[in-house]
Amino acid sequence: MAVPFVNLPSGDEMPIIGAGTWDLEGNTARESVRAALEAGYTHIDTAEGYMNEAEIGDVLTDYDREELFLTSKVLPSNLNYESVRDACDASLDRLGTDYLDLYLIHWPNPAISLRETLHAMEQLVNEGKVRNIGVSNFSVYQLSAAQHIANIPIAVNQIEYHPWLQRPELVEFCRETETIVEGAAPLARTEILSDDTVGELADKYDKSPAQIALRWAVEQEVVVIPKSTSTDHIRQNAALFDWELEEQDHQRLNEIDRNQPVYDTIKDWTGDVYGISP
Repeated sequence: MAVPFVNLPSGDEMPIIGAGTWDLEGNTARESVRAALEAGYTHIDTAEGYMNEAEIGDVLTDYDREELFLTSKVLPSNLNYESVRDACDASLDRLGTDYLDLYLIHWPNPAISLRETLHAMEQLVNEGKVRNIGVSNFSVYQLSAAQHIANIPIAVNQIEYHPWLQRPELVEFCRETETIVEGAAPLARTEILSDDTVGELADKYDKSPAQIALRWAVEQEVVVIPKSTSTDHIRQNAALFDWELEEQDHQRLNEIDRNQPVYDTIKDWTGDVYGISP
């Protein structure tokens, strides 16, 4: 499977589709990641808050690390200088690797200095433990602040992005500042699959609704990280690159934006994935 890529400021190539692993644990996480790698994916996305890095690491031992693009994220509760460094070391240990291709701030934490966090991440790059840094779930204001503080490029902003939540102002700002947009929950956690327009286009192109939504995103050079536990769906989700949407059909999907998130809303900050409190 030949997957197109986007170029990061470092010169590294980031595959435009990856395997998401949110809410996967135990053998389910292992089987999903292995199915993705067997299907030709080379891009795996995880986070310390997902609590599945060890399971993913078990699978990665059977593959050539240099052929993979591996992302993890640091919790909002771990954004102090030493906590970032410790969290990264722990993620590397669980994943069984010497480096991450991309390390993201999972959510902003207004209680901790962003300058302190980014300084720690820059040191991880200098030490070779991280090759690129980025952020996740950052607004225009938050991303702009990070870009002004950081001494190395903010390569990626991973945000909720799908046809029901297109976020034009944020996406445009990312483009203007040469920050790659990575679409988390690109299928709106399956909710987009029941959309009438998506279904009509799936019938027209003889594709799955998921393929329609994902193709729409990659046509805009948005990196997507769909999650699935079905081997068939994992394969289908990556079968995006030998066909394209007609311009009028792409536009039809542009017109179904509802500004409707499925997860990027105010959180209970005490939870494992989002928590400011340990």
